[in-house]
Amino acid sequence: MTELVTERLVLRRARESDLEALHDCLRRPEAMRYWSTPEHETLEETRVWLGRMLAPPHPSDDFVVTLEGRVIGKAGAWQLPEVGYLIHPDHWGQGYAVEAMRAVVAHLFATHGMERLVAEVDPRNAGSLAVLAKLGFIETHRAERTMQWRDEWCDSVYLALARPA
Repeated sequence: MTELVTERLVLRRARESDLEALHDCLRRPEAMRYWSTPEHETLEETRVWLGRMLAPPHPSDDFVVTLEGRVIGKAGAWQLPEVGYLIHPDHWGQGYAVEAMRAVVAHLFATHGMERLVAEVDPRNAGSLAVLAKLGFIETHRAERTMQWRDEWCDSVYLALARPA
């Protein structure tokens, strides 16, 4: 079982026992505002989401992020080569997303043969854009009305990080 260890975090594969901790993150509107779906209203929504994380039908390399043994989010590649992350709002602003994603990026390049990683971000999500910039991702292009979040159409910024030489 792959486990990534950083100075403060342990990233490990998801388990069914992570359901309630992940739901605590996924149920929060502020955490899900720029995600591909609105917040989870029920534990069952999170159970289905976790089930896809446990047995994805496509190339995946995803982790839960733990701090002192507690799940505080997820980070990885839900569908290679696209990366993403979600940190519980109680832990924002402490550098955990950058720390987790540094480990994920190194793991993905070491494990998979892809020449680059990509990310898609709502241009209003300044926090995520800052995280990706710290990791070396650069903007490749933008597109309008790429995703509907509830009744609102959202735009996207696309970023890429080339495999290190």
